[in-house]
Amino acid sequence: MNKNLKTLLQVQDVSLRFGGVHALSNVSYDIYEGEIFSIIGPNGAGKTSMLNCISGRYTPTSGKIILDGNSLDKYSINDRAGLGIGRTFQNLALFGHMSVLDNIMVGRHHKLKNNFLNGMLYWGFGAQAEECKERLRVEDIIDFLEIQHVRNKPAGELSYGLRKRVELARAVAQGPKIILLDEPMAGMNLEEKEDMARYVIDLNKELGMTIVMIEHDMGVVVDISDRVMVLDFGRQIALGLPQEVMQNKHVKKAYLGEEDDVISEIEQDDAEVEL
Repeated sequence: MNKNLKTLLQVQDVSLRFGGVHALSNVSYDIYEGEIFSIIGPNGAGKTSMLNCISGRYTPTSGKIILDGNSLDKYSINDRAGLGIGRTFQNLALFGHMSVLDNIMVGRHHKLKNNFLNGMLYWGFGAQAEECKERLRVEDIIDFLEIQHVRNKPAGELSYGLRKRVELARAVAQGPKIILLDEPMAGMNLEEKEDMARYVIDLNKELGMTIVMIEHDMGVVVDISDRVMVLDFGRQIALGLPQEVMQNKHVKKAYLGEEDDVISEIEQDDAEVEL
């Protein structure tokens, strides 16, 4: 990865505790503008907690997260969408009774300038023209993700793979600088995974979106990621190029469940592994 690229997101010594549980412990890394950055690790490693800290669902116990020069600690979860953070979830969060088109339009809500009172005077204050403009943007996203054939169907009637694609479309509709994908390929068959991987690459290469992705399919991670970070028990145990990270002995132990305690070994080395 070219280190001359602009740093878009900085995570500085972030820790997150729930009582006596240390979900994250002093995690630090940078994400460069325009890269695909994957976060991997065993179940319970703190991956989703990390995304929740970035998106604002959780507040770190300590440390800082900085997006494009702005410290995020003073911004609410809704404000962060306006700053350019998009998000998908492990568990689908669509409105099942609403059409695909309307679900994606929800992602454009923060872009609307006309308020409720103006909306009542629909014709006089340009709300109609504004909505038309936003719908055109949504139609472009629908075309890009190839879901034209279900645009008017209720989201709850779609197959699992299509619903995951609609949720991705809604996140893209926010117009984010950085998009957080929490297991976008979980539960998919091989064909659906290949399609989703292609869309992720296209969003990155064609639309220039910076992507942070949690994913358990190591084949996908190695194939499409620029860099990979590994968490285990809330601690960062490796960071670097995909092939190098996969050869790291601490990563192998974390995934293979060898008897030696990875965290204890790192502490004995008195150094955090960084490739």
